[in-house]
Amino acid sequence: MITLALSKGRIFEETLPLLKAAGIAVLDDPERSRKLILDTNLPDVRLLVVRATDVPTYVQYGGADLGITGKDTLLEHGGQGLYQPLDLQIAKCRMSVAVRADFDYASAIKQGSRLTVATKFVAIAREFFASKGVHVDLIKLYGSMELAPLVGMADAIVDVVSTGGTLKANHLVEVEQIMEISSRLVVNQAALKLKREPIRKIIDAFASAIVVPA
Repeated sequence: MITLALSKGRIFEETLPLLKAAGIAVLDDPERSRKLILDTNLPDVRLLVVRATDVPTYVQYGGADLGITGKDTLLEHGGQGLYQPLDLQIAKCRMSVAVRADFDYASAIKQGSRLTVATKFVAIAREFFASKGVHVDLIKLYGSMELAPLVGMADAIVDVVSTGGTLKANHLVEVEQIMEISSRLVVNQAALKLKREPIRKIIDAFASAIVVPA
C-alpha cells in the first residue's frame, strides 16, 4: 500500500492533474466527505487528508509514504528525514513582510533596531530579520495575522501572500518579500527503500507532468 498525505484546498485541487498523470483518480471529494482516508481507483494507493502543517510530520514518522506541502511549511518544520525530489510548481505564493500603511518600515529596520512581529512562521521570520541585523520580538499566531498591526499588538506581520487582497482590505501594505513559495513532493526515506519501484513510478509521473514556468 502506498499512502500519500495531502491537505484540503488549493494544494489538493492543483495536485489532481499530477495524480491523473500517475494514473491515480480520487474516488471521494474531500470537501464533501468526512472521511480522512480517501480511496483511489488503485487498490494499493490511498490518500490521507491532514492539516497542511502536519503533512511533513506524517511523512517523517511513516504515517504516509509521500506527501505534498508548501516550501514554507517545510522550512518551518525543518524537513528532517525527508527526501524532497521535486518542486511541483503548484500552489504558488510568496512569504512577505507587511505593515500598516502609515508605518515607517524603512526607519524601523535600521541596523540594531527592535521590531515586534506577529506570524505563524516563527523560524522563518527569526532567520530573516537576524540576517538583516534586526532584533525581533515574535508573537505566534495561527490565523487572522492582519489584525495584529491594526490593534497595536505588532509592528509587522510575516505571512503567506497570494493576491494581496486581504492585506489591501485591511489597510496593510507589503513592504518586503522574503521568498517565493511553491509546493514540494516529500518522501519518507525508509519507504523509498522498501517500496522503491511504486514510489519511483509516482515520482517519475509527477516529474513528467510538472508545468515549468516560461
